[in-house]
Amino acid sequence: MSTSKPVIQIDELLTVGVPVTDQDRAISFYVDTLGFDQRLDVPIGDSKRWIVVAPPRGTATIALVASSEGMPAGVETGIRLISHNVDTDHAALRATGVDADEILRWQGVPAMFAFRDQDGNGLEIVEEVGV
Repeated sequence: MSTSKPVIQIDELLTVGVPVTDQDRAISFYVDTLGFDQRLDVPIGDSKRWIVVAPPRGTATIALVASSEGMPAGVETGIRLISHNVDTDHAALRATGVDADEILRWQGVPAMFAFRDQDGNGLEIVEEVGV
């Protein structure tokens, strides 16, 4: 009987799925409004698609997954996106009608704000700090 523990070799986060009610409308929001690149759009049956988007220089991606009864849209995703200038991005999103909260500023913590996509899925933008 072996007592050795298996070694898990996970190196990186690849994709986070976000449930959306209309995949084309989601592409428009993430690509046209947020400036993401569309990296993949492949049919996967039942008139659904596997769609992947990401910030232009990002390595982690977001899959825009068709929502279902067991996976409804309009959730808090926990996704934090990095910005070089939170103030500018906040103003730009609000100018395009995106539902964005006020910028939060706490001592010792990067400035950040929450916003919602076309389906009410919650994400946050956090200002990049020097490392």
